[in-house]
Amino acid sequence: MADDRYDLRDLRYLMKRLRDPHDGCPWDLKQTAQTIVPYTLEEVFELVDALERGDDLGARDELGDVLFQVVFYAQLAEERELYDFDDVIHGIVAKLLRRHPHVFPDGTLSSRRAGAEHAQERDIKERWEDIKQQERNARRQTHALDDVPLSLPALSRAQKLQKRATRLGLDWTSVTDVVVALKNETLEFEDALSTAAVEAVVDELGDLLFTCVNLARKLDLDAEQLLRQSNQKFETRVRLCTDLASEQGTALEAMSEQERDAIWREAKRQLGSQSKS
Repeated sequence: MADDRYDLRDLRYLMKRLRDPHDGCPWDLKQTAQTIVPYTLEEVFELVDALERGDDLGARDELGDVLFQVVFYAQLAEERELYDFDDVIHGIVAKLLRRHPHVFPDGTLSSRRAGAEHAQERDIKERWEDIKQQERNARRQTHALDDVPLSLPALSRAQKLQKRATRLGLDWTSVTDVVVALKNETLEFEDALSTAAVEAVVDELGDLLFTCVNLARKLDLDAEQLLRQSNQKFETRVRLCTDLASEQGTALEAMSEQERDAIWREAKRQLGSQSKS
């Protein structure tokens, strides 16, 4: 029955019980906002994994895990008399109202645009960035890069830094310009490699990766997602190569280099045929 279904109030009550100093959970009681950060990151990545695999039921479960993390942080803050879950909800609603004047023209949930024509996506993005800059200014963050988290995955942080730099006029004019820069960075990396200078190789390889992220950004693609997709493609090919070798009664590591090359080409052919079917 519908009345038997738990709701957000139940989740918040459960969280308070877990943190009850008299009969709560010993593990939950000893946690702090800092100690649960690794679990939060793990839950977010598990959610992303389920979404990218198209596992709808798995995503539902992982969304619950992520929501529990939010409730956990809010409970910890409430105990310190900093803020509570209602403050979190109020904050996000107020922020999204403020950032969507093209949907809520007077900044209230009840307001609507007079016309039926939608705002242009480019204008919306520019306005969004302007509003975010105003918010940074209000928080006394004077630099465009001040609130780019250090904890972001490197590819995501690189792309976010580059995006922020465009607000300062630091950007390539076109995709072609980035491709030219990528070629130049490749040559510089090759030069460093030829000298066998470790520090130079590390530096130039980093520049090469950073420029690849720039290229993804200019193409309106997400570098982190692109690499995850390539990881998945590589993993699928390696698994198929292992299976093909097993069908031949051997193991990949026992094959000659030529035999492994042939297996790899066959795996690419089979997977290519599957993607076209």
